[in-house]
Amino acid sequence: MGKKKHGDDASIPIEIGSSDLGYLRGCRKKISKQDLLDIELTAPCFLDSIPCRTRTNRRVKSKNSISKQKSKLDSGSFECYFGTIWSRFPEDKRALFTYLDCQWFAWYRKTSYRQKVLSWIKRKEIFSKTYVLVPIVCWDHWSLLIFCHLGESSQSKTRTPCVLLLDSLQMSDPMRLEPDIRKFMLDIYKAEGRPENKQMIYKIPLLVPKVPQQRNGKECGNFVLYFIKLFVESAPKNFSIEGYPYFMEKDWFHAEAVERFCERLDSPRKLD
Repeated sequence: MGKKKHGDDASIPIEIGSSDLGYLRGCRKKISKQDLLDIELTAPCFLDSIPCRTRTNRRVKSKNSISKQKSKLDSGSFECYFGTIWSRFPEDKRALFTYLDCQWFAWYRKTSYRQKVLSWIKRKEIFSKTYVLVPIVCWDHWSLLIFCHLGESSQSKTRTPCVLLLDSLQMSDPMRLEPDIRKFMLDIYKAEGRPENKQMIYKIPLLVPKVPQQRNGKECGNFVLYFIKLFVESAPKNFSIEGYPYFMEKDWFHAEAVERFCERLDSPRKLD
């Protein structure tokens, strides 16, 4: 079994849960020799403000000590934090959502693993959900893709199929991901045997709201986790473009709120 590399290495071997072919539900993950050997994920951004709860028993004593922590937000750490956040949502909220593993989009971009990723996504039954959360890490940067009402008609006015891309570093041009996102969506529809054609799928709006921006090059992972928390808590039951951007505005929250949120991640009882 390979171990994750630390330090400045730009490629980090990923450990994959073997029991369910990619359904990564916990912080401890086993690797199967038969499945996806030697996959590497392009370097994630740094998470410089929070220690992973599963890797240390030390409690943060102050905001100063939190800011001194400089640990890399790899996919395993992200899954740990996401699992903590997800478990705190009430059942009625979770019923509207499903989510894809943070590694799947990167794997999909590798041709040799594309069909396997699409088979995993098919198990998630995303067309029956109002929202699908898709954390993305590409080019050393984390962002959040959200599919809204993918199973609904494009003619609907109250349940509008659309895609949101939340990026805390918009100066990096989030729309550079659009070609990959469009191809990703098209292949998902095809894998499900949906009747929509390419022209219809490519007309689904891809929206990039002007959300709060990170203050340095290491905060994007923090922001994605916070985007997820606030979006799940605040998203309308039915998403309509007429109400866009809803609560997702430039002053949606302040950077200090992200830091406080990250402090509380080390103590799940304080996340409410």
